[in-house]
Order: sequence, then C-alpha cells, then structure tokens
Amino acid sequence: MATPAQQFSSSPIQRFNALPNSRKLGVMVAVAAIIALIAGAVMWSRTPDYRVLFSNLSERDAGSVVTTLAQMNVPYKTEAGGTIMVPSDQVYDLRFKLASQGLPKGDAVGFELMDSPKLGMTQFQEQVTYQRALEGELARTIQALDSIASARVHLAIPKPSVFIRDQQKPSASVLVNLYSGHSLEGPQVSAIVHLVASSVPELDAKNVTVVDQAGNLLTTKGDLSSLQGLSSGQLDYLRDVEGYYAKRIESIIMPIVGAGNVKAEVQADLDFSEDESTSESYKPNPTPDTQSVRSQQTMSDSSGGGSAAGGIPGALSNQPPGPATAPLNAPAGANAGATPGAGGAAAQAGGGKRDSVTNFELDKTIRHVRESLGRIKRLSVAVVVNYKASSEPDAKPAPLPPQLLDQVNNLVKEAVGYNQARGDTINVVNTAFSEAGKVEEVETPLWKDPSNVALVKELLKNLLIFGLAFYLVFGVLRPLLRDLVRPPEVTAAEGPGFEAEDMEGGFDVLGGGMSPGEHHAADNYQHSIGTVRDFAKQNPKIVAEVVKEWMTKE
Repeated sequence: MATPAQQFSSSPIQRFNALPNSRKLGVMVAVAAIIALIAGAVMWSRTPDYRVLFSNLSERDAGSVVTTLAQMNVPYKTEAGGTIMVPSDQVYDLRFKLASQGLPKGDAVGFELMDSPKLGMTQFQEQVTYQRALEGELARTIQALDSIASARVHLAIPKPSVFIRDQQKPSASVLVNLYSGHSLEGPQVSAIVHLVASSVPELDAKNVTVVDQAGNLLTTKGDLSSLQGLSSGQLDYLRDVEGYYAKRIESIIMPIVGAGNVKAEVQADLDFSEDESTSESYKPNPTPDTQSVRSQQTMSDSSGGGSAAGGIPGALSNQPPGPATAPLNAPAGANAGATPGAGGAAAQAGGGKRDSVTNFELDKTIRHVRESLGRIKRLSVAVVVNYKASSEPDAKPAPLPPQLLDQVNNLVKEAVGYNQARGDTINVVNTAFSEAGKVEEVETPLWKDPSNVALVKELLKNLLIFGLAFYLVFGVLRPLLRDLVRPPEVTAAEGPGFEAEDMEGGFDVLGGGMSPGEHHAADNYQHSIGTVRDFAKQNPKIVAEVVKEWMTKE
C-alpha cells in the first residue's frame, strides 16, 4: 500500500484514482461547473450587439422577414410592437437584401391588386379595387418622407353623373403616424396635400385633410392661404424679396463698418392681386387733314349729242330750269349745276355725270393693361450698426460720427430704392452690440467619442471575462481540487490513512507523555496500546518512516 509520501509524489491522475468515489464525484461536478461558467462567459462575450432592423411591422410582414432571415442563417431577436433586431454589423446589408425581395411590403397594397383580376368581377368590384390600389400607392408615397413612420389614405370618389348639377367633387383624408420627436412643418403639409390632389382626377387641394396620430388637424396649419391670404409660393417669394433687400443693405454697409457690425431686416408689403383693364377711346370731330383715307370710289358717266331729257318724269321735269347759281366755295368733287329738284343728278351741256365717295378711318384707341403680381406696395427697413471699435487696447467703442451715419442712411435708401410717395420707411440705429461670448465649438472629449466608448466597452467585457475565469480557476477550482485530492488523516482506528504527526503523538503516549488523568479509564489506555501495536504489525513501513523521522529530528 502506498505511503503518504508516495501519494503526494504521484501524478494528479493517480491521486485522483486513489480518492474515494464520493470525492471523485465532487471533483467532476466542480470541474464541470467551472467549465460551464467559463464557456458561458466566453459565449456571452462573443454575443453580437443587436440593433433594430425594422420596427412597427405588421404580423404579416414580421413573419415574412423572420422567415427570410432564418433562410439566410442570420441571428435575430423579436420584440413587442413588431420590432426585429439583428447584429449591428449586418443591419444595412440586410435592409438592402430584404428590399431587393420587396420586404417589408407594408400594410398598404398598391396596384399589384390589379395584376390578377378575377373572372366574373363586376364593374363595382373593379372600381373598389382600383380605389384601394390608389389609396395604397398614395400611402406608400407619403411614407417615403423622413418624419412619417406610416400613413393611411381614404378617398371619397363620387359616382359620375350625366347631369352637371348633380356632379360632386372627390375628397381625401390622410392619417400620418409620425416618428417620436418629429413634426411636420407647414410646407411639408402643403406638399402632402398637393401630392394627393395631383394624383386624383378633379380633386381640389381644399378638399384634402391631413391628421396626425394624436388627432391634430394639420391642414389649417399647413394651408397658408387660410391664415395669411398667401399661398406657399407667394410666401416664399415674399421671403425671397425681404432677404434680397436685407442682403443688399448688409453687403453695401459692411465694407464701411466691418464684417459682423451691421444687421438689417426688411418687411415688404407686396400686392399679389391681379388687375386687368381694357379701354377704347375716340377723338372728337377729327379734321380731314388728320384722318387716314380708308377707301375712295369715283364714278363718272358722259353721253354725246344734244341735251338729253333728264330728271324725274312728270310735270316737274317738263318745267324750264331756274336761274343758274353757284356757291362761292364749292367743295372738290361737287356737281356744279346739281339742283335739288333733280335729286343730285347733274345735267350739263355735255350730258356727263361724276360721283365721288371717300371713306375715312375712325380715330380709335384700345388699351389693355395687366398689373404685375407681387409688386411692392411699401417697404419698412430697420438697420442696426455697431459702434466703431477703437485701436487702443483699453478704449471702449465709440459711436459713429453723424456724417458717417448720414452716409449709411443714404446708402440704405439707394440700396432698397426708397420711395417716399410709396410710404417707405427707413430707420438706422447706431448702438453697441452685446458682447455675448461667441459659442466656440467644443471638441468632443475622448470619453464621449462613440468609437472610443464602444472600444472601452469591448475591453471591459473581455477583462471581466478574463477576471471571472481567473477567479474560478485559481480561487475556486484549485483550492477545491487541493482539498479533495489531499489524503485523509491516519488515526489509530483508521489504519492505513494515519499520518506521521498523529503517529508521533501516539508514540508519545507510549513514552509516558500522556498523564493518567487524561484518559477516561485504564482499560482505554490498554486498548490504545493494543491498537498501536496492531497497527505497527500491519504497517511496519509507516512505523519505520515515523521512527526515521524521529531520529532525524533528534
């Protein structure tokens, strides 16, 4: 049988084999637990950082995306609210791949409803299917905006009628679900309104209503014409005009007072009313010299021989003519010899007749005037000029001289085209600007840099795993194995497991080291001596080692 020295000098496997079965089981359980803890820590350290791939998905889209990810062998996690999370380093790649497959499709359906028409579909069903497809396409388009998570569009399209008085205009309602912390500005709401109105025939923008998920009506805020009487285009033009004049003022004053020492604001009153007028006028009693001939016609008739009978048949024509008279100023082309009784017919000695008709143009003036849109009715200009800085280090800034301030005022008038009759006003103020400290760009510290934060997190995770493994191996596993593998103490009753120190104590008893009062009875003393004797007979080598050790100490 092996001695304690031989047991300690043997290999760990031999020492393990020499242990009782109960201790062997304890050692195996302890080693298995330590290995499991270390493996779990390593796996936890290698667990990828998950990020949101898609959120607010419907059950149908979530199922399709999860099935596709499983086919691609991509790890994923699902959370409430239709949220799917994947490793952060694969988020954008997976979004591109899923988008190429048409995922997610979204709750709205588009014109794909028209791809497979059913046999026997009635006209009413076709109309309903087309309206659903149009609503889905509009919803998809609105969802493309950055601030909108989802959208729904409802169209009210009346049936066409052959009677004009019974015709009704279509209308539309849009419900938008905004991302947390986002809002829609007035121009964005107007863009949605005009987008829907332009996509449905005969739909007026006034009949489009936009509501957010909180029930707030957005069209009154977005429709600028209802608040200020201006459309979005007119308001943009107004801002452009005001910014244009303010920039002109600052650019012409800046070389005089220096950069950053002048601020200008312009308020323009523009007239966007459309005015058209048409006038037609005639000059009174024009003279022939100022008139233009439009047409002229001359007719002459002459016959040879003696005088021919003329005039109106009857008694008057048979009477002799009266005395011949001639006007002092006969107009050109007049028939000299014409008598009233002859009805304007001229009977001359030669028997000829000449008529002349001249038509002149009427004096007429037509004027068509159309006033331009956005003409300036009035300008209000406010300019603030900073004090002039002194070249001396400790001197305070001083006001501008009156002459320089007058020059600035004149330059402002010339820059904006000042018109006193129009009611323009200009106010130039010279005052000291507030010495508020400029906001300096503060560099992001290293401990706030996202890349550094991620690196530190990774290092801390690895250090935590290493520290845990070190503690489990050297703080738990090693002492446990050492206690389990240590040979049991040898006593007089135990036999072969008795250790040298205890054996030494036993021989001290034999040498008289123990007093009689320390024993319960004399028979116990004799029993102990008999036990030691029996042990010495059965284990002579151990006794020899003990005696040898005694001799060495002495």
